[in-house]
Amino acid sequence: MQFKTFAAAVALGLIALAGTAQAQDKGTIGIAMPTKSSARWIADGDNMVKVLQAKGYKTDLQYADNDIPNQLAQIENMITKKEKVLVIAAIDGTTLSDALQKAADAGIKVISYDRLIVGSGNVDYYATFDNFGVGVLQAGTIVKGLGLDQGKGPFNIELFGGSADDNNAFFFYNGAMSVLQPYIDSGKLVVQSKQMGMDKVSTLRWDAAVAQARMDNLLSAFYTKKRVDAVLSPYDGLSIGIISALKGVGYGSKDQPMPIISGQDAEVPSVKSIIAHEQYSTIFKDTRELAKVAAGMVDAVVSGGKPEINDTKTYNNKVKVVPSYLLKPVAVDATNWKAALIDTGYYKAEQFQ
Repeated sequence: MQFKTFAAAVALGLIALAGTAQAQDKGTIGIAMPTKSSARWIADGDNMVKVLQAKGYKTDLQYADNDIPNQLAQIENMITKKEKVLVIAAIDGTTLSDALQKAADAGIKVISYDRLIVGSGNVDYYATFDNFGVGVLQAGTIVKGLGLDQGKGPFNIELFGGSADDNNAFFFYNGAMSVLQPYIDSGKLVVQSKQMGMDKVSTLRWDAAVAQARMDNLLSAFYTKKRVDAVLSPYDGLSIGIISALKGVGYGSKDQPMPIISGQDAEVPSVKSIIAHEQYSTIFKDTRELAKVAAGMVDAVVSGGKPEINDTKTYNNKVKVVPSYLLKPVAVDATNWKAALIDTGYYKAEQFQ
């Protein structure tokens, strides 16, 4: 009896151990992020790891320092290690086709994270925000800040776009122009430089120094005797560079107040700039929610199910329309930053003291 009892106990123990191992060993998920130079990508990576580990996955989080060959090598290494799913925020969405074919051949699913990977049929799902809507909101804050909706004007505006190798940059720009173009057509907004279109206004790698240099050139070429009243900026990092150029020629004083300047990602320096009435607005994209959506997609794919999606029309990556889940962005300015960023627990109040 004692032996049988012992054997039964051992058997039960082994079953329990096997169950524990199974629950904890759901596989490794590869997470490829573009850079640590932007606070938002650090938050994205941290949130993805937190959510996936809570679901029982191991994670392999890699940052590529905005170096395309580096990111490609990282992704190929993840494929070699046969990681279950790849979640990729691409530096250049056009350079990964060969690697993604290898992933497909190995049975590895791919989720494009916030930046659409283009030119490949091996992108299974896309988790992002309503990027056209981001541009609409950015332009809306300019309309509000200038009082265009109250019939005020004309005003001078200059336009900045994101990196042309990032598919999102075109959505941001087109969304903004859907709002601004009617005011330009009516003469209420004037682009003194006449620089319009992503072929003229894009900013390679979303680089603040590139934006600052371009703003310096615009100011010296077109605004020595005129005032720039607004700047469409698609990202906070660029906004900071643009503001530096403006300060260099005297903007930000009582006699020469700052133009209305948009932004995106609600990064701490830019929120501080909004509080100081330098940058006018930013767009808040809650990366905690995006991480949850992407992790939900991973979970569904691993278990053989279908992820929740809410868009099957918008994101054509030049090979296929990628099934997507779009989250709603939020416009933030001096009137609502506390409610949007502090009350939601995204930031702590002391970060802005």
